[in-house]
Amino acid sequence: MKNTMLLLFLFLTTSGFSQNWKSNFDEAKAEATKEDKNIVLVFSGSDWCAPCMKLDNVVWKSEAFKQEAEKNWVIYKADFPKKKANQLAPDLTAANQKLAEKYNRGGSFPLVVLLDKTGKVLGMTGFKNVPANDYIQLIHSLEKK
Repeated sequence: MKNTMLLLFLFLTTSGFSQNWKSNFDEAKAEATKEDKNIVLVFSGSDWCAPCMKLDNVVWKSEAFKQEAEKNWVIYKADFPKKKANQLAPDLTAANQKLAEKYNRGGSFPLVVLLDKTGKVLGMTGFKNVPANDYIQLIHSLEKK
């Protein structure tokens, strides 16, 4: 019983800090417009791209990024997994491919594209082996260009 209560407590206290990645890009743009925020669009190969996985573990899952994103950005991850077990729904795969055709023609992974609320590119960057706070500042620097 104590273990069950502890697990429930941990779930409830940590679930409030989960990332708020959008699963529909049109909804992400609508939210960005409504809240007057920019969009952080991440192209990732979650199960095959080592730099993508490191960026996920060091930056995207950090408390610093979660808090910064909640305040300043709408976040969307266009994932391109290769393993059969990790395949996305066909409609989401098609939507991510459409985004790649528009914003990632070179097929770079990872690629982080900062967009304004209308979808205009403000800047882009790739993997940097830096702490989460430094990467957050890098994203903010793209807003000022």
